[in-house]
Amino acid sequence: MRTYVAIATTLALLISFSDRCSYAEEASGQHSHHSEPRLIGRIFWQNEADATLAYGDLTRGEKWALEPKAIPGFPQLDRDSQTLVQMQAIGNVLVAGVRDMEEGELESGWIAIDGGGHEEEHGDHTHWRFTQAPQVLATQLDDQQGNPAHLYQYDGAFYLANDQKNGFTRLRPEMLAKGDTAAAAKFFAGGGQHITLAAVNDQVAYSTWIDGKEENSGRIDVVNLRESENGKGNYKIHTPTGGLHGATANSGRVFFAPADGICWVDADRELIQTEKSTQVHHVSLGKDPETEKPLRTGAFANAGHWVLFTSQSSEESFLGLIDATASEPKVQKLPIEAAEGLRLTTPQILETPSGLKMAFLFQDRHDGDATEQLTAINLDPDRNGDFSDAKIVKHIPIGKSKIVGHSGHHDICIMPGGRYACISNPGDGTIWVMSLTRLEVLEKIKVDGVPNRIVTIGN
Repeated sequence: MRTYVAIATTLALLISFSDRCSYAEEASGQHSHHSEPRLIGRIFWQNEADATLAYGDLTRGEKWALEPKAIPGFPQLDRDSQTLVQMQAIGNVLVAGVRDMEEGELESGWIAIDGGGHEEEHGDHTHWRFTQAPQVLATQLDDQQGNPAHLYQYDGAFYLANDQKNGFTRLRPEMLAKGDTAAAAKFFAGGGQHITLAAVNDQVAYSTWIDGKEENSGRIDVVNLRESENGKGNYKIHTPTGGLHGATANSGRVFFAPADGICWVDADRELIQTEKSTQVHHVSLGKDPETEKPLRTGAFANAGHWVLFTSQSSEESFLGLIDATASEPKVQKLPIEAAEGLRLTTPQILETPSGLKMAFLFQDRHDGDATEQLTAINLDPDRNGDFSDAKIVKHIPIGKSKIVGHSGHHDICIMPGGRYACISNPGDGTIWVMSLTRLEVLEKIKVDGVPNRIVTIGN
């Protein structure tokens, strides 16, 4: 415990001047009775109880406040047969995927939202203002959308995996904001069944197949994203093992998560390679000592030129870190003690202008009655760009999850400015406000329902 306190104190001393001002403001207690509540940011969260998307403006006055509101015109989903899946925000545009229980034959697709904000320049920085309610920009829900599960953002565009159509859709936020849905959405064939994907420089995408032992085991489709070339040069590659679930791009390389360890390739932006000429590299994560099965991961996060992920065996849990620029990328492991029944989630990353880089990951309960945790990690204590000295700063007890399939996990969003975060607790029906300078919970706000995935606009 003394070690965590010492690290947390050092972390607080290393933050920028503006962060120190925020720390002093928090420590001084409540605002004056005469001061107006200050807007911290606008957040959106999925309510798993009724398959809706709520929003609220987080304010700080004499107390923290967040009033849940409905989005005008948001389509009514059938909770028994449809569910919201992953969502992402780029600027003032938010996109959420919709999945049905009939493999896309009922009504699946996506919903795009205008966040109701605009960015104002103030010298060397900007502020976000929210003067309007959010509104629905476009809705694409029918039996032709392939039942998406995963949604990504790369190079300023959304990428939605259309699983049952064996392809994906690129959505450009600037076109969505203008109301030009036809120009915003472009479908590409590639990947299949349950797709994870990575895109590089709006030039090439790598889209996976999840097959474990069938003919498409380990298959990755390499797809030309230039609309004028209409798929010219497309080809496929294979990883040594199948079960692909997880992909990302970083520093000119693309990383994948098969059943055994991690694989990576150099990004072929010009599509000059072929299946035979592409070198697929493999990095082992070791084996589970009880089952003898190779360790794997299921998703990645990026922090600068580092690729992060979590993995777990019968004896250990760890955060994995890979320097994507290394001549021979290797895995560095940061052990994380997790109680029986808890599993690590994919990390969320905080990067501030002052150079602070942190990862936040949950320890969600799948079995037993252990207290669920949020683990905060300082990725680069000496700020030299090398994450080999990453350290756990603090384990923070949190509320309950409510896991059913892929839903019901905790989620966290970093508020604009990087001083605060909001945490969703699906099993408690609460959203907590946390100080990122003190790593302490400041407020627990009841929002009812099952608050699930959560994002903010303008971060």
